[in-house]
Amino acid sequence: MAECFQLKKWASASSILISLTALSFFHPCHPSASIDPTNSLTDGQILSSPAGVFNLGFFPIGSAGHRYVGIWHRNFSIQTIVWLANRENPIPNRFGSLSIHSDGNLAVLDGRRRVLWSSNTTLPSTKSIVELSDFGNLMLNNSGAIAWESFDHPSDTYLAGMKIGLDLSTNSNQLLSSWKSSDDPSPGRFSLGVNPSAQLFIWEDGRPRWRSGQWNGQVFIGIPDMVFAAAYGFKLSISIEGSKIYYSTDFNSSHRWVLSPTGTVKHLLYFETSEIWLNFWEAPASECEQYNRCGNYGICTDGASPICSCSKGFMPRSETEWSDGNWSEGCTRKTPLECEGSSGMKPDLFYLMQGIKLPDSSGRATPVVNLKDCGDLCLRNCSCTAYSFVDAIGCMIWGADLADINIFASGGNDMYLRLAASEFDQDVAVSGKKKKKEKRLEAFISVIIVAAGVFLIGCIIFWFCKFSRKGKEIFGELRKRGMGEIYGVIEINGEREDDKSSEIPFVSLSTILAATEGFSQSNLLGKGGFGPVYKGTLSGGGEIAVKKLSQASGQGMEEFKNEVILISKLQHRNLVRLLGFCTENEDQILVYEYMPNKSLDYFIFEPSKKGQLDWKARFTIIEGIARGLLYLHRDSRLRIIHRDLKASNILLDAELNPKISDFGLARIFGSDNNETTTKRVVGTYGYMSPEYAMQGLFSVKSDVYSFGVLLLEIVSGKRNSTFCHPELNVNLLSYAWNLWIDENVMELVDPSVRDSCAHDEVSRCIYLALWCVQDRANDRPTMSSAIVMLESGVSAHPAPNQPTFSFEAIARDGRSQSTDGRAGSANDSITTLTGR
Repeated sequence: MAECFQLKKWASASSILISLTALSFFHPCHPSASIDPTNSLTDGQILSSPAGVFNLGFFPIGSAGHRYVGIWHRNFSIQTIVWLANRENPIPNRFGSLSIHSDGNLAVLDGRRRVLWSSNTTLPSTKSIVELSDFGNLMLNNSGAIAWESFDHPSDTYLAGMKIGLDLSTNSNQLLSSWKSSDDPSPGRFSLGVNPSAQLFIWEDGRPRWRSGQWNGQVFIGIPDMVFAAAYGFKLSISIEGSKIYYSTDFNSSHRWVLSPTGTVKHLLYFETSEIWLNFWEAPASECEQYNRCGNYGICTDGASPICSCSKGFMPRSETEWSDGNWSEGCTRKTPLECEGSSGMKPDLFYLMQGIKLPDSSGRATPVVNLKDCGDLCLRNCSCTAYSFVDAIGCMIWGADLADINIFASGGNDMYLRLAASEFDQDVAVSGKKKKKEKRLEAFISVIIVAAGVFLIGCIIFWFCKFSRKGKEIFGELRKRGMGEIYGVIEINGEREDDKSSEIPFVSLSTILAATEGFSQSNLLGKGGFGPVYKGTLSGGGEIAVKKLSQASGQGMEEFKNEVILISKLQHRNLVRLLGFCTENEDQILVYEYMPNKSLDYFIFEPSKKGQLDWKARFTIIEGIARGLLYLHRDSRLRIIHRDLKASNILLDAELNPKISDFGLARIFGSDNNETTTKRVVGTYGYMSPEYAMQGLFSVKSDVYSFGVLLLEIVSGKRNSTFCHPELNVNLLSYAWNLWIDENVMELVDPSVRDSCAHDEVSRCIYLALWCVQDRANDRPTMSSAIVMLESGVSAHPAPNQPTFSFEAIARDGRSQSTDGRAGSANDSITTLTGR
């Protein structure tokens, strides 16, 4: 049979790189559509999937020239091979074939018709046909039914539509197995599969090498900073059917997981425009991600020296080996637990460990619905050594030695470790020798302190006399939160890179009056939920923005204190910076950096200003807002929910960089909370998530909902709370959904910028917005996922569900109605709603 491929001259038969490069010049003359008993596939032919996404054929690997039969993605290279048939029995020459054998099975034959590989399944007949799907699944159809498929027999690659799982009844595991080396595709030392706790594991020669942690419906909690998978079109779900546990996927063929010969698993995403595979995450990516690197009860910290330490209340099991850098024996408890039978001891207590990869061998107490009950459950059970309450998973308890703990640089979960009560007493105990040394030092220091104290008290009395009653209340609150005042300056242990405290000065009312020309109307910049904002110019020429609390705003001392305390701790290029405050003469005033381009709503909702923000500027603003929210939700030392994200609270600097402002309604969110309930619903109509507006439940996903609404407003130039389509009688969310379904997203774009925008970016933004405004909080992305979508350029995603929640009734005068019957501006923050 004539060769169907033309091969360019190989420069070196021993070079796998050159040989594989040469294969890229193969040109199939007549790709086959299927294999049947009368139509074999011979070396030089290709079986292609219907759309040409995957191809099946023959190729060499390594310097020996041995031939293999396998599947690759689009254009052939060593990196695009996704499945191999005869990986353990290569064909020695170019005379092999892939045929339907006499028993109906698919078989790889050499030139002498010897079977080197077979599908090897029991078949009802010999009437078989083989086809390749656009998901890369090679299927053997026998008598009208699928009798065998390559997805059930993976090599080193996990593709869309595959299942990786474990059958507990037979203890059989469907595994990925690595290549032995880059030029030897036979099964190597590493395998990847699911263990009985439903975690993904990589095993090295049968020993655990790495584990993923539990799946919480969005990410594996044991993978540091894993991005919400659906952000780039990947959807993973876990199913438990009887004794079977498996993961399955719902995503397109541009995704795959690969287990490398070195024992790492990579999630790769294909970008068709650039024809490259991008690595979204890889594990293990550090020494501490290697399974139980520091032994039981040991803690691994990347970058530390040494990387291993013992948990609180534990010490090395072998001091000699530990000091020599051999940590495999781990740590042992210093003091027995009270529940283990030690009489006369105080009840056991729990020690909080934050930001960690939770230990292996965990169980889940399904009836427990909150952190407190989870702790009570563990305390009552003497065999419980630790517990954790994880978002979307629930109560997890450990009843065995704690293995594979490491501290994440960011993210991670909280765990409560059971210790003897005496371990906490030891924290405040000081040895007698140390006390003697400290007493000498204390005597010297006390002299200095007394002198400084006299001076400081005088200053404090002076300032306390000067401040009004409300000013005293502010300082009282600040002192409760660990802040001190010196000469009217508030020192905040904040977020600065040099780890020094920020200083928030008290600004005198006379200074503010001089800067704003007595709050002149000519200096009025605008009005928000807090009150009017004025431009000010200091005596040195510096420009400031002055926000003055209005008595009619509905906000008071609580919001004022909240903003001073929170925003002074936050430092990010997409958050507005607080410069000072004033509480004289019953006034409550905040001083900010001046934003010369005012707020976002000044541009996008004002017909004469819309054109000044072209599409490039709007897209940059969207990205900046997303980064600011990500910082609040995840990257700051305080976890913050803004609760009033809207266009008027996005300020623009001279370069049109967005800065989130107005933290009066913001809340610190505990790392161990999933949702928090409030009876005082605050925020702005049109931006509130359904669970918050109707039930008073809020979380970081409440801000995500508001971000989705804001994104649609930026794209369309229309205000959600007042927009109503004149013909369809739908609000902005419903209108966007209809255009998305009709594949007419450009119709939503503000006409003033429609000609300057990119269709793919618009489509991406609208999809993300609809994803953010999903009715259920768990269906919305995290802000890290939102940023990935905005910046990755991915265009293929599963469609979001239709958002059903909205305030459909809109007053004719453009003002929205609150539940107590009062009308308020569509831009005002509401503080009088009551959560049910």
